[in-house]
Amino acid sequence: MDEINELIMLYDYYGELLTITQINYFKAYYYDNLSLSEISSEYNVSRNAISKTLKEVKDKLDYYENILNLYKNK
Repeated sequence: MDEINELIMLYDYYGELLTITQINYFKAYYYDNLSLSEISSEYNVSRNAISKTLKEVKDKLDYYENILNLYKNK
């Protein structure tokens, strides 16, 4: 649970740096609590594409935090 909360906090700081698709998938998964299957049906893409994009988002958010340290230094 702590990892999810941290990821959401990082999104609050750096979410505007993501693409529209990444934002949509992130919000659907973490805020709307939709499953990968539900998101893939809604956006007409594979579950693998959703999973890959969510992993990319996590990696990007971690990268931005490692460089900028806005969350850590709040």
